Amino acid sequence: MSSFDFTNKVAIVTGGAGGIGRCIKEEFEKAGAKVAVIDLAENDYYVADLSDKRSLEAFAEKVIADYGRIDFLIHNAAPKMCGIQSGSYEDFEYALQVGVTAPFYLTKLFLPYFNEGASIVNISSSRDRMSQPDTESYSCAKGGIAALTHALAVSLAGKVRVNSISPGWVDNFDIGYRGPDALQQPVGRVGKPLDVANMVLYLCSDLAGFITGENICIDGGMTRQMIYHGEYGWILENKEA
Repeated sequence: MSSFDFTNKVAIVTGGAGGIGRCIKEEFEKAGAKVAVIDLAENDYYVADLSDKRSLEAFAEKVIADYGRIDFLIHNAAPKMCGIQSGSYEDFEYALQVGVTAPFYLTKLFLPYFNEGASIVNISSSRDRMSQPDTESYSCAKGGIAALTHALAVSLAGKVRVNSISPGWVDNFDIGYRGPDALQQPVGRVGKPLDVANMVLYLCSDLAGFITGENICIDGGMTRQMIYHGEYGWILENKEA
């Protein structure tokens, strides 16, 4: 059972059909909230491409027609991942539309309808501060939504609290990683969707009433870990050798 009480509250979760988004949706529902999802994948509320302006407008109209007001807006939909080698202009643009433009525009559309005490939580990524090769579109979109967070927190001061979460490696498919995959994390395991969902609900609760404009990294400590070749078992393999 959820330890939060969101009875009669209305939550919106983008990308809520699977993975972290679905877990967030389910935890809100356990806490008594009514949840509206928009996702390109099949779901029980609204199927649409978040890169399409008219789809965002139609979704917002449906939510307001159904519920009248909203309390929580969770921008979770994942942008496309491509990079400087593999990605086209269109790929990169699409990633930013889903990852940054859609959160901005949905916030703008819902702005007149937030209830008192409303909260926005943006799902960024630990890739907003670190990268693998050929992942520019995803990293830029996640960095963009992290910056959008503190900008909105200032613009919406006194009306809506705005925070972001940067998950690290999350096991969305319940694979149950063991061995080096788990042990390389300072906490000794890979993350779970519930690790992120719990923080989302906390940030939406009155317990977090003095928190806005913040980014919280939930990555098992990976971004705090120093890595040097040859130390503590870390070995860099030179693919060109």
